[in-house]
Amino acid sequence: MNFELNDERAMLRDTVRELLSRAYDIETRNAISITARGWNPAVWKQFAELGLLGLPFSEADGGMGAGPVETMTVMTEIGRALAPEPFLDTVVICGGLIADAGSPAQRAHYLPRIAEGTTLLAFAHSEPGSRWPYQDVATCATRTSEGWVITGTKNPVLRGDCADDLIVTATLPDGGIGLFLTAAEDAGVSRHSYATHDGLGGAEITFAATPAVPLGNGGDASALVTGAQVRAQTGLCAEAIGAMTETLRLTVEYLKQRRQFGVPIAKFQALTQRAADMYVSLELASSMSFYATMSLADGGVDPRVASRAKLQISGAAQHIGQEAIQMHGGIGITAEYPVGHYVSRLTAIGHTLGGEDDHLRYLAADLSSHDMITVTG
Repeated sequence: MNFELNDERAMLRDTVRELLSRAYDIETRNAISITARGWNPAVWKQFAELGLLGLPFSEADGGMGAGPVETMTVMTEIGRALAPEPFLDTVVICGGLIADAGSPAQRAHYLPRIAEGTTLLAFAHSEPGSRWPYQDVATCATRTSEGWVITGTKNPVLRGDCADDLIVTATLPDGGIGLFLTAAEDAGVSRHSYATHDGLGGAEITFAATPAVPLGNGGDASALVTGAQVRAQTGLCAEAIGAMTETLRLTVEYLKQRRQFGVPIAKFQALTQRAADMYVSLELASSMSFYATMSLADGGVDPRVASRAKLQISGAAQHIGQEAIQMHGGIGITAEYPVGHYVSRLTAIGHTLGGEDDHLRYLAADLSSHDMITVTG
Protein backbone atom coordinates (compact mmCIF):
# COMPACT_ATOMS: atom_id res chain seq x y z
CA MET A 1 0.00 0.00 0.00
CA ASN A 2 1.23 3.51 -0.82
CA PHE A 3 1.37 5.62 2.34
CA GLU A 4 2.62 8.74 0.54
CA LEU A 5 0.42 11.82 0.28
CA ASN A 6 -0.90 12.68 -3.17
CA ASP A 7 0.07 15.99 -4.77
CA GLU A 8 -2.84 17.98 -3.32
CA ARG A 9 -2.30 16.70 0.22
CA ALA A 10 1.46 17.23 -0.07
CA MET A 11 0.76 20.83 -1.11
CA LEU A 12 -1.51 21.26 1.92
CA ARG A 13 1.20 19.83 4.19
CA ASP A 14 3.88 22.09 2.72
CA THR A 15 1.65 25.18 2.97
CA VAL A 16 0.87 24.59 6.65
CA ARG A 17 4.50 23.72 7.39
CA GLU A 18 5.75 26.92 5.78
CA LEU A 19 3.18 29.05 7.60
CA LEU A 20 4.01 27.59 11.01
CA SER A 21 7.78 27.58 10.47
CA ARG A 22 7.60 31.32 9.82
CA ALA A 23 5.31 31.91 12.78
CA TYR A 24 7.05 29.89 15.49
CA ASP A 25 10.44 29.27 16.90
CA ILE A 26 10.92 28.32 20.54
CA GLU A 27 11.35 31.92 21.69
CA THR A 28 8.17 33.01 19.94
CA ARG A 29 6.20 30.07 21.31
CA ASN A 30 7.42 30.75 24.85
CA ALA A 31 6.36 34.39 24.54
CA ILE A 32 2.94 33.48 23.11
CA SER A 33 2.26 30.82 25.77
CA ILE A 34 2.29 33.35 28.59
CA THR A 35 -0.22 35.69 26.96
CA ALA A 36 -3.86 35.70 28.03
CA ARG A 37 -4.94 33.67 24.99
CA GLY A 38 -1.93 31.38 24.84
CA TRP A 39 -2.01 31.31 21.02
CA ASN A 40 -1.43 33.77 18.20
CA PRO A 41 -4.51 35.51 16.69
CA ALA A 42 -2.46 36.44 13.62
CA VAL A 43 -1.72 32.78 12.91
CA TRP A 44 -5.38 31.88 13.52
CA LYS A 45 -6.37 34.54 10.98
CA GLN A 46 -3.98 33.02 8.44
CA PHE A 47 -5.50 29.60 9.14
CA ALA A 48 -8.90 31.09 8.28
CA GLU A 49 -7.64 32.81 5.13
CA LEU A 50 -6.15 29.53 3.88
CA GLY A 51 -9.41 27.71 4.52
CA LEU A 52 -7.92 25.48 7.21
CA LEU A 53 -10.55 26.32 9.82
CA GLY A 54 -13.31 25.17 7.49
CA LEU A 55 -11.38 22.22 6.10
CA PRO A 56 -13.65 19.37 7.30
CA PHE A 57 -16.99 21.15 6.79
CA SER A 58 -19.12 20.79 3.69
CA GLU A 59 -19.13 23.59 1.14
CA ALA A 60 -22.79 24.21 1.96
CA ASP A 61 -21.73 24.98 5.54
CA GLY A 62 -18.98 27.37 4.43
CA GLY A 63 -16.18 24.80 4.49
CA MET A 64 -13.85 23.01 2.10
CA GLY A 65 -15.40 19.55 2.17
CA ALA A 66 -12.09 17.80 2.94
CA GLY A 67 -11.78 14.45 4.69
CA PRO A 68 -9.95 13.08 7.73
CA VAL A 69 -6.65 12.64 5.85
CA GLU A 70 -6.43 16.36 5.15
CA THR A 71 -7.45 17.27 8.69
CA MET A 72 -4.88 14.94 10.23
CA THR A 73 -2.22 16.27 7.87
CA VAL A 74 -2.80 19.69 9.44
CA MET A 75 -2.66 18.16 12.93
CA THR A 76 0.71 16.56 12.16
CA GLU A 77 2.15 19.90 11.11
CA ILE A 78 0.75 21.54 14.23
CA GLY A 79 2.61 18.92 16.25
CA ARG A 80 5.81 19.39 14.26
CA ALA A 81 5.77 23.14 14.89
CA LEU A 82 4.48 22.82 18.48
CA ALA A 83 1.84 25.37 17.48
CA PRO A 84 -0.60 26.21 20.31
CA GLU A 85 -3.61 27.14 18.14
CA PRO A 86 -6.90 25.46 19.24
CA PHE A 87 -7.51 23.68 15.91
CA LEU A 88 -8.31 20.28 17.42
CA ASP A 89 -10.80 21.56 19.99
CA THR A 90 -12.66 24.13 17.91
CA VAL A 91 -12.54 22.67 14.41
CA VAL A 92 -12.12 18.91 14.73
CA ILE A 93 -14.12 18.15 17.89
CA CYS A 94 -16.75 20.88 18.27
CA GLY A 95 -17.04 21.74 14.61
CA GLY A 96 -17.37 18.05 13.85
CA LEU A 97 -20.19 17.64 16.38
CA ILE A 98 -22.11 20.61 15.01
CA ALA A 99 -21.62 19.43 11.42
CA ASP A 100 -22.83 15.93 12.34
CA ALA A 101 -25.76 16.74 14.62
CA GLY A 102 -26.54 20.44 14.59
CA SER A 103 -29.83 21.77 13.34
CA PRO A 104 -29.76 23.79 10.09
CA ALA A 105 -29.91 26.98 12.15
CA GLN A 106 -27.06 25.85 14.42
CA ARG A 107 -24.88 24.84 11.48
CA ALA A 108 -25.60 28.15 9.76
CA HIS A 109 -24.74 30.07 12.93
CA TYR A 110 -21.60 28.28 14.07
CA LEU A 111 -19.79 26.65 11.15
CA PRO A 112 -19.18 29.78 9.04
CA ARG A 113 -17.98 31.60 12.17
CA ILE A 114 -15.60 28.76 13.00
CA ALA A 115 -14.31 28.79 9.41
CA GLU A 116 -13.83 32.57 9.59
CA GLY A 117 -11.94 32.28 12.88
CA THR A 118 -14.36 34.50 14.80
CA THR A 119 -15.77 31.90 17.21
CA LEU A 120 -13.94 29.44 19.46
CA LEU A 121 -15.58 26.42 21.05
CA ALA A 122 -14.51 23.81 23.60
CA PHE A 123 -15.93 20.39 24.39
CA ALA A 124 -16.87 20.11 28.07
CA HIS A 125 -17.15 16.37 28.68
CA SER A 126 -14.47 15.12 31.09
CA GLU A 127 -15.31 15.32 34.78
CA PRO A 128 -13.22 15.07 37.96
CA GLY A 129 -12.40 11.43 38.65
CA SER A 130 -13.62 10.14 35.30
CA ARG A 131 -11.48 7.82 33.20
CA TRP A 132 -11.45 6.67 29.60
CA PRO A 133 -13.83 5.98 27.88
CA TYR A 134 -15.66 8.64 29.95
CA GLN A 135 -19.14 7.15 29.80
CA ASP A 136 -20.26 8.20 33.28
CA VAL A 137 -21.53 11.78 33.30
CA ALA A 138 -22.56 13.33 36.62
CA THR A 139 -23.54 16.68 35.11
CA CYS A 140 -27.32 16.59 34.70
CA ALA A 141 -29.80 18.29 32.40
CA THR A 142 -33.24 19.33 33.60
CA ARG A 143 -36.16 20.54 31.53
CA THR A 144 -37.98 23.59 32.93
CA SER A 145 -40.91 25.61 31.70
CA GLU A 146 -38.45 27.95 30.00
CA GLY A 147 -36.21 25.30 28.46
CA TRP A 148 -33.22 23.21 29.52
CA VAL A 149 -30.74 23.94 32.30
CA ILE A 150 -27.55 22.03 33.17
CA THR A 151 -25.84 21.59 36.53
CA GLY A 152 -22.44 20.07 37.23
CA THR A 153 -18.67 20.47 36.96
CA LYS A 154 -16.39 19.75 34.01
CA ASN A 155 -12.63 19.46 34.39
CA PRO A 156 -10.39 19.48 32.50
CA VAL A 157 -11.98 21.41 29.68
CA LEU A 158 -9.10 21.76 27.26
CA ARG A 159 -9.06 25.26 25.75
CA GLY A 160 -11.99 26.09 27.97
CA ASP A 161 -9.96 29.06 29.14
CA CYS A 162 -10.40 30.89 25.83
CA ALA A 163 -13.62 29.41 24.39
CA ASP A 164 -16.52 31.67 23.48
CA ASP A 165 -19.07 28.83 23.52
CA LEU A 166 -19.19 25.32 24.90
CA ILE A 167 -20.64 21.99 23.89
CA VAL A 168 -21.52 20.28 27.17
CA THR A 169 -22.48 16.68 27.89
CA ALA A 170 -25.14 16.05 30.53
CA THR A 171 -27.20 13.10 31.68
CA LEU A 172 -30.81 13.32 30.48
CA PRO A 173 -33.79 12.78 32.83
CA ASP A 174 -34.74 9.57 31.00
CA GLY A 175 -31.16 8.32 30.75
CA GLY A 176 -28.54 8.67 28.07
CA ILE A 177 -26.14 11.52 27.42
CA GLY A 178 -27.32 14.75 25.84
CA LEU A 179 -25.29 17.44 24.07
CA PHE A 180 -26.01 21.08 24.87
CA LEU A 181 -24.77 24.42 23.62
CA THR A 182 -24.10 27.28 25.99
CA ALA A 183 -22.03 30.44 26.02
CA ALA A 184 -19.02 30.55 28.32
CA GLU A 185 -20.26 33.81 29.81
CA ASP A 186 -23.87 32.70 30.37
CA ALA A 187 -25.57 32.99 33.75
CA GLY A 188 -24.62 30.21 36.10
CA VAL A 189 -21.26 29.52 34.43
CA SER A 190 -18.19 29.74 36.65
CA ARG A 191 -14.87 29.33 34.87
CA HIS A 192 -11.50 28.82 36.56
CA SER A 193 -8.77 29.01 33.92
CA TYR A 194 -5.27 27.60 34.28
CA ALA A 195 -2.13 26.94 32.26
CA THR A 196 -1.05 23.38 31.58
CA HIS A 197 2.56 22.22 31.81
CA ASP A 198 2.84 21.92 28.00
CA GLY A 199 2.24 25.64 27.50
CA LEU A 200 -1.45 25.39 26.60
CA GLY A 201 -4.53 26.15 28.67
CA GLY A 202 -7.63 24.63 30.18
CA ALA A 203 -10.36 25.37 32.67
CA GLU A 204 -12.57 23.94 35.36
CA ILE A 205 -16.10 25.01 34.48
CA THR A 206 -19.05 24.77 36.85
CA PHE A 207 -22.64 25.04 35.68
CA ALA A 208 -25.32 26.07 38.17
CA ALA A 209 -28.74 25.77 36.51
CA THR A 210 -27.21 27.26 33.37
CA PRO A 211 -29.60 27.76 30.43
CA ALA A 212 -28.60 25.51 27.53
CA VAL A 213 -29.88 24.58 24.08
CA PRO A 214 -29.84 20.96 22.88
CA LEU A 215 -27.58 20.29 19.93
CA GLY A 216 -29.76 19.35 16.99
CA ASN A 217 -32.85 17.35 17.86
CA GLY A 218 -31.64 16.54 21.36
CA GLY A 219 -32.08 13.09 22.84
CA ASP A 220 -29.43 10.51 23.63
CA ALA A 221 -26.18 11.51 21.89
CA SER A 222 -23.92 8.78 23.27
CA ALA A 223 -22.90 7.66 19.78
CA LEU A 224 -22.02 11.25 18.85
CA VAL A 225 -19.89 11.61 21.98
CA THR A 226 -18.04 8.41 21.10
CA GLY A 227 -17.46 9.73 17.58
CA ALA A 228 -16.11 13.02 18.92
CA GLN A 229 -13.69 11.20 21.21
CA VAL A 230 -12.50 8.94 18.39
CA ARG A 231 -11.82 11.99 16.19
CA ALA A 232 -10.04 13.67 19.09
CA GLN A 233 -7.85 10.61 19.75
CA THR A 234 -6.98 10.38 16.06
CA GLY A 235 -6.10 14.07 16.01
CA LEU A 236 -3.91 13.74 19.09
CA CYS A 237 -2.13 10.78 17.52
CA ALA A 238 -1.44 12.76 14.34
CA GLU A 239 -0.15 15.70 16.38
CA ALA A 240 2.12 13.37 18.34
CA ILE A 241 3.62 12.04 15.10
CA GLY A 242 4.62 15.55 14.12
CA ALA A 243 6.09 16.26 17.55
CA MET A 244 8.02 12.96 17.61
CA THR A 245 9.35 13.55 14.09
CA GLU A 246 10.78 16.91 15.08
CA THR A 247 12.11 15.56 18.39
CA LEU A 248 14.02 12.85 16.53
CA ARG A 249 15.32 15.34 13.98
CA LEU A 250 16.60 17.66 16.72
CA THR A 251 18.26 14.73 18.48
CA VAL A 252 20.04 13.49 15.35
CA GLU A 253 21.24 17.03 14.57
CA TYR A 254 22.56 17.38 18.11
CA LEU A 255 24.44 14.08 17.85
CA LYS A 256 26.12 15.35 14.69
CA GLN A 257 27.11 18.69 16.21
CA ARG A 258 28.07 17.81 19.80
CA ARG A 259 31.71 16.78 20.03
CA GLN A 260 33.41 14.69 22.66
CA PHE A 261 36.96 13.31 22.64
CA GLY A 262 37.50 15.30 19.45
CA VAL A 263 34.74 13.67 17.39
CA PRO A 264 30.97 14.15 16.95
CA ILE A 265 29.11 11.93 19.41
CA ALA A 266 27.18 10.53 16.42
CA LYS A 267 30.32 8.45 15.85
CA PHE A 268 29.62 6.51 19.03
CA GLN A 269 27.88 3.30 18.04
CA ALA A 270 25.78 3.03 21.20
CA LEU A 271 24.21 6.46 20.60
CA THR A 272 23.64 5.72 16.91
CA GLN A 273 21.85 2.51 17.80
CA ARG A 274 19.64 4.32 20.30
CA ALA A 275 18.74 6.90 17.64
CA ALA A 276 17.90 4.04 15.27
CA ASP A 277 15.60 2.57 17.91
CA MET A 278 13.86 5.95 18.17
CA TYR A 279 13.32 5.86 14.42
CA VAL A 280 11.78 2.39 14.64
CA SER A 281 9.38 3.58 17.35
CA LEU A 282 8.41 6.56 15.21
CA GLU A 283 7.72 4.37 12.16
CA LEU A 284 5.54 1.98 14.17
CA ALA A 285 3.62 4.91 15.65
CA SER A 286 3.20 6.56 12.23
CA SER A 287 1.68 3.37 10.85
CA MET A 288 -0.85 3.22 13.69
CA SER A 289 -1.73 6.89 13.26
CA PHE A 290 -2.31 6.29 9.56
CA TYR A 291 -4.43 3.24 10.41
CA ALA A 292 -6.65 5.32 12.71
CA THR A 293 -6.96 8.11 10.13
CA MET A 294 -7.87 5.72 7.31
CA SER A 295 -10.42 4.04 9.56
CA LEU A 296 -12.15 7.41 9.94
CA ALA A 297 -11.81 8.09 6.21
CA ASP A 298 -13.58 4.79 5.52
CA GLY A 299 -16.48 5.84 7.73
CA GLY A 300 -15.48 3.76 10.73
CA VAL A 301 -15.89 5.29 14.18
CA ASP A 302 -14.40 2.60 16.38
CA PRO A 303 -13.06 3.45 19.85
CA ARG A 304 -11.04 0.23 19.79
CA VAL A 305 -9.10 1.47 16.77
CA ALA A 306 -8.50 4.79 18.53
CA SER A 307 -7.32 2.97 21.67
CA ARG A 308 -4.95 0.73 19.72
CA ALA A 309 -3.42 3.74 18.03
CA LYS A 310 -3.19 5.75 21.24
CA LEU A 311 -1.58 2.85 23.11
CA GLN A 312 1.13 2.42 20.46
CA ILE A 313 1.75 6.13 20.07
CA SER A 314 1.87 6.83 23.81
CA GLY A 315 4.56 4.17 24.23
CA ALA A 316 6.53 5.53 21.29
CA ALA A 317 6.24 9.09 22.59
CA GLN A 318 7.56 8.06 25.99
CA HIS A 319 10.48 6.18 24.42
CA ILE A 320 11.42 8.97 21.99
CA GLY A 321 10.98 11.70 24.59
CA GLN A 322 13.09 10.00 27.24
CA GLU A 323 15.86 9.15 24.79
CA ALA A 324 15.90 12.69 23.40
CA ILE A 325 16.35 14.16 26.89
CA GLN A 326 19.02 11.60 27.78
CA MET A 327 21.08 12.17 24.63
CA HIS A 328 20.82 15.94 24.84
CA GLY A 329 21.85 16.02 28.48
CA GLY A 330 21.11 19.09 30.56
CA ILE A 331 20.28 21.32 27.60
CA GLY A 332 17.35 19.06 26.81
CA ILE A 333 15.31 20.35 29.74
CA THR A 334 16.06 24.06 29.45
CA ALA A 335 13.27 26.49 28.53
CA GLU A 336 15.46 28.03 25.83
CA TYR A 337 15.82 24.77 23.88
CA PRO A 338 12.87 23.13 22.11
CA VAL A 339 13.32 19.45 22.99
CA GLY A 340 11.98 19.74 26.52
CA HIS A 341 8.86 21.50 25.23
CA TYR A 342 8.23 18.76 22.70
CA VAL A 343 8.59 16.12 25.41
CA SER A 344 6.21 18.07 27.66
CA ARG A 345 3.59 18.20 24.89
CA LEU A 346 4.04 14.50 24.12
CA THR A 347 3.58 13.71 27.81
CA ALA A 348 0.36 15.75 27.87
CA ILE A 349 -0.94 14.00 24.76
CA GLY A 350 -0.16 10.66 26.40
CA HIS A 351 -2.44 11.53 29.33
CA THR A 352 -5.23 13.26 27.37
CA LEU A 353 -8.34 11.11 26.86
CA GLY A 354 -6.79 8.22 28.75
CA GLY A 355 -3.24 7.09 29.36
CA GLU A 356 -1.57 3.83 28.40
CA ASP A 357 -3.04 1.93 31.36
CA ASP A 358 -6.55 3.15 30.58
CA HIS A 359 -6.40 2.04 26.97
CA LEU A 360 -4.77 -1.26 27.82
CA ARG A 361 -7.53 -1.96 30.35
CA TYR A 362 -10.20 -0.94 27.84
CA LEU A 363 -8.80 -3.20 25.12
CA ALA A 364 -8.29 -6.11 27.51
CA ALA A 365 -11.93 -5.91 28.63
CA ASP A 366 -12.98 -6.34 25.02
CA LEU A 367 -11.03 -9.56 24.46
CA SER A 368 -14.06 -11.76 25.08
CA SER A 369 -15.68 -10.45 21.91
CA HIS A 370 -12.79 -11.70 19.75
CA ASP A 371 -12.73 -15.09 18.08
CA MET A 372 -10.30 -17.61 19.54
CA ILE A 373 -7.70 -19.22 17.31
CA THR A 374 -7.18 -22.91 17.99
CA VAL A 375 -4.45 -25.09 16.56
CA THR A 376 -5.27 -28.73 15.88
CA GLY A 377 -3.21 -31.63 14.65
